Amino acid sequence: MGMRTILSPIPGYLLSLVDTLRARLLAPDFIAKHRVRPQDFTRHRQLTFPVVMLFVLQKTVKSIQNHLDEFLNRLAGGEVFEESLTPGAWTHARAKLKHTAFVELNEQVVLPVASRSQPGQELRLWHDYRLVGIDSSLLRLPNSPELFQEFTPVETGNQLGSSGIRYPEGRMSVFYDLLNKVGLDARLEPSSVDETDLAIEQLQRLRPGDLTLSDRGFPGYVYFAWHRKLGLDFVARCSKASFGAAQELFRMDRAGRSVRVRLMPTREQRAEVQRLGLPMELVVRFVSVRLSTGELEVLATSLLDEERYPTEEFLALYHDRWGHETFYGTMKGRLDLENFSGQTAEAVRQDFFATLLLCNLESALTEPAAQALRQESAQHKHPKQVNRAVAFHALKDRMLDLLCSDLPAETVVANLQVLFTGSAVSVRPERKVPRRKPTLNRSYHFQRRVRKIVF
Repeated sequence: MGMRTILSPIPGYLLSLVDTLRARLLAPDFIAKHRVRPQDFTRHRQLTFPVVMLFVLQKTVKSIQNHLDEFLNRLAGGEVFEESLTPGAWTHARAKLKHTAFVELNEQVVLPVASRSQPGQELRLWHDYRLVGIDSSLLRLPNSPELFQEFTPVETGNQLGSSGIRYPEGRMSVFYDLLNKVGLDARLEPSSVDETDLAIEQLQRLRPGDLTLSDRGFPGYVYFAWHRKLGLDFVARCSKASFGAAQELFRMDRAGRSVRVRLMPTREQRAEVQRLGLPMELVVRFVSVRLSTGELEVLATSLLDEERYPTEEFLALYHDRWGHETFYGTMKGRLDLENFSGQTAEAVRQDFFATLLLCNLESALTEPAAQALRQESAQHKHPKQVNRAVAFHALKDRMLDLLCSDLPAETVVANLQVLFTGSAVSVRPERKVPRRKPTLNRSYHFQRRVRKIVF
């Protein structure tokens, strides 16, 4: 007989979260703020404001017509609607909704809980720092004239040159709490927007006590200086063509080295640095670490105290950045973000911010189950954790019960906790799967036969 996880009573902050979301979806001031025109959502129709929001939030790979029929039948309590709605009616209804509704629900209702800031929550930190991953990812958008105008046109090509096929491309940049699995701040812009410039704008949303982790595309004097100005700390992976100190450590090819270097802006950067009120001099520490593959990496950091932050800790610390890659993998893979449900810029933004809201809601709701699994399997060789693919599917399937029903919040949340704990998977940190460069045949096989999408 397998392990049976015993859950403590449902935390009050989760019940308050569900009740607040239910109330906000029906609040007249919230509806008035996030509709396109004052007359929108004023007539009594099947596709009301909360119904449209929940339908977007429950985005599925099914056809719109099948999803509409199933969704409305669930709203009717199992009875079949006398009149079926068409995809055209749905398109007109969602055009009345602003994507800012999902942004507000995420920032004002879900984030305070998902960020583990409520009494009784277990906030995971590294040396009292909140680890914030900084990265961006490109999104292929639907081919429509409006999206070509608002985002960046990209032309595909192969070894023979241009193929003549174009598509609009966007850049999503999400600041991600790596240890607590929370999307903190998100932007969706044309892919032509520089990812470092976008990240610097988003740095304003962080707070002193945050430690950012970023990949090779970000390190630079201005990027580091903004951290100093805002009271933030950083760890950033350097390329072999970056700072002279990093190049020297790469040349030495020895792990475990740590050097402090005084940096100043280049002649071309000085005017901009002065205009922005950034410091004209920085002291940065460079450390070298050896990956399991044998490859040497050099990291730049503002953590100068070698006793408090030993060089040997940086390898495991930087490995935590991989959680950002898996987060984007969840959004684009499991949740099939790029299978957008509309062809307008507003529809694309609705899908994007709804997906982020869903991710943070899942993180908040699974935390009690995750904590119970950690405690019960702490002494096991392979500790247990929540199967997030199952968790997302359960959450989407019960979205109406959770946010649009008369069922007590405690009943719905308790039922979800049982599903979360009953599908636990083992954590095997010693398992190393070799990364292989994908070929066209392997990629095609994965997309057709291997890739698994929830709901």
